[in-house]
Amino acid sequence: MNQLLLLPLIGFAAVSIIMIMIWLWAVKINNAGIVDIFWAYNFPVIAVVYFFLGGGFYQRKLLVLIMVCIWGARLGTYLFVRVLGHIKEEDGRYKQLRAEWAPNTNSRFFWFFQIQAFSNVFLSLPFLLAAVNPSPELNTLEKIGAVLWLISINGEAIADRQLQVFKKNPSNKGKVCNAGLWNYSRHPNYFFEWMTWVSYFIFACGSPYGWIAVICPLSMLYLLFKVTGIPMTEEQSLRSKGEAYKKYQQSTSAFVPWFKKH
Repeated sequence: MNQLLLLPLIGFAAVSIIMIMIWLWAVKINNAGIVDIFWAYNFPVIAVVYFFLGGGFYQRKLLVLIMVCIWGARLGTYLFVRVLGHIKEEDGRYKQLRAEWAPNTNSRFFWFFQIQAFSNVFLSLPFLLAAVNPSPELNTLEKIGAVLWLISINGEAIADRQLQVFKKNPSNKGKVCNAGLWNYSRHPNYFFEWMTWVSYFIFACGSPYGWIAVICPLSMLYLLFKVTGIPMTEEQSLRSKGEAYKKYQQSTSAFVPWFKKH
């Protein structure tokens, strides 16, 4: 069977099983928010599958594996600390879904978790294209992608850290975080997350048919703006912070870090 078909099937089988186990855990603790943790951790799992089953052990494949493992482990561990720190209090986004999906909540969440597993494989297209590229040498596009990845992962880590520090201060409870990068964007973590996917796309362009991977950053942009990213996060922020968040919306860029509106 063609590697371009076989490798994603093996990758999906692996992360699908993981998500079934995580769903069982979520049902037991009544907290679907743990899906976010393992959505991030699943990418390194897929990268490992592609690395060992994708043919020869080229420099490119090793670099992709390192990039994905560092990114996935950092994001997953950040979410692990955040979610498990409030394990008895489910994230407001999932509380809302739980209310909307009643009385079939658990079955709906099962398929939701499986959709997350499918999205893992779908968004891993850049890793797949790089893994099956037989050329032994890194090219210019791959080097540019790696540099942009380094900038993006650091930007996201800084944004996450700034929000974490803000939330740890009891005096900030109920307030809007506008410290550091959050002063210039309402979602700097999402922006740098998206830039990471742009970097993976640029990296993939160094492989045959790599341009097809443009669907990944475009899909991620759609998800962030229309589905599970900005809309759900802002709805929850408006419920919890009210007028203060409305003012923040009026003055601060939604996505790309930029100067305040006056």
